[in-house]
Amino acid sequence: MTRFARVEHEGRATWLRVDDGAVLKGAPWVSEEVTGTADPTRLPRLPPATPSKLVCVGRNYRAHAQELGNEVPKEPLLFFKPPSSLLAPGGTLLLPPESERVEHEGELTIVIGRRGRRIARERALDHVFGYTIACDVTARDLQKKDGQWTRAKGFDGFCPLGPEIVTGIDPAALGVRVRVGGSLRQDGNTRDMVFDVAALVAYVSNAMTLEPGDLILTGTPEGVGPLAAGDQVEVEIDGLGALAFDVARESVAG
Repeated sequence: MTRFARVEHEGRATWLRVDDGAVLKGAPWVSEEVTGTADPTRLPRLPPATPSKLVCVGRNYRAHAQELGNEVPKEPLLFFKPPSSLLAPGGTLLLPPESERVEHEGELTIVIGRRGRRIARERALDHVFGYTIACDVTARDLQKKDGQWTRAKGFDGFCPLGPEIVTGIDPAALGVRVRVGGSLRQDGNTRDMVFDVAALVAYVSNAMTLEPGDLILTGTPEGVGPLAAGDQVEVEIDGLGALAFDVARESVAG
């Protein structure tokens, strides 16, 4: 198991191997050539990916589909979040004035390490570099109002990500927990996913080429709920650590 972080170091975005503080020449799925060392505990964290696309999977836990009154899809239900929705670990999520109900959705997230199209399921994990944590923030009222999910899922900052990418971990049975203000809201396990990691990678790749650094958010367990200004959120996944962020109301000039 190895951990990687993307940090601000000497005025630029830099990749670190967290275990030994090695400064890498570039993204770890390209090369782990070391150019120096730094203390990862003293550097500001950035989202640990710069994806060309964030592919998300809806209703991938039966209990979550049921809590929203939806049927479980027969095939993975896909949608996108834009790269501009990424929020660094420890950042502040701004609640947009367009929505009256913004909710949290904690999710295991796949980080692609090898380019591929029409990847066979039995080879899918060969294309996975590692895993990280995301919160698929959703403006639930806009999701229902619009009838499709682009706006509801795509506001700036609606994808807190991190704090690290972890390699060498088995994603089959990881606990997924979300706490808001210290109160447990979501408490699920990836063993309950309708479509597992290999199935998702293969399915997505049938539609689009997956590039190194791309993300696949695998869906959320039951227990989603509203966020309010002043909330402190923590998304924890076994083996991956915890992603924390604050919540505030976006101030819009009149």
